[in-house]
Amino acid sequence: MGMMFDQPQRLKNFWWRVAGGVTLVLAIVLYRQEGGSWLVFTLLLLFPDLGALGYLISVRAGVRGYNLLHNYPLPLVLFGAGMGAGNPPIVAVAAIWLAHIGMDRLLGYRLKATAPVAAASPAQPGAGRAGPLAG
Repeated sequence: MGMMFDQPQRLKNFWWRVAGGVTLVLAIVLYRQEGGSWLVFTLLLLFPDLGALGYLISVRAGVRGYNLLHNYPLPLVLFGAGMGAGNPPIVAVAAIWLAHIGMDRLLGYRLKATAPVAAASPAQPGAGRAGPLAG
C-alpha cells in the first residue's frame, strides 16, 4: 500500500529536479550573455547559503534566512530591476542567485520546514528538507 503513494511523490521530485536543472542552465546562459566574470560567478555561487547562518541564532531564524535566499521572487525582482535600469552587473548577480537556487533544486534540496536540518537523511537528498513547496 505504501508503494501506491510513493509513485506520485517520486514523479513530483523528478519534475522538481528537472525544473531546477532548467533554471540552472538558463541562469548560466543569461550570465554568459551579460559577460560576467566566471571568477565572480564561482565566488558568489554559494552566497545564498549564508542565509543558513541564522541557525546560529535559532532554528526559526535559520529556516527564515535560508528560505528567504532560496526562493525565486527576490532574484527575479532583482533581475527585473537590473533589466529595467539597463544595469548588467545587477542582472549578473540575479543570474548567479537563480543559478544557485536551480542547482539546489537539481540536487534535491527544497525550502526548509521548521524541523531542524539534522532530520535530513544523507541517503535521500531532500529528505527532511522539504518545506512549504514540497506538496
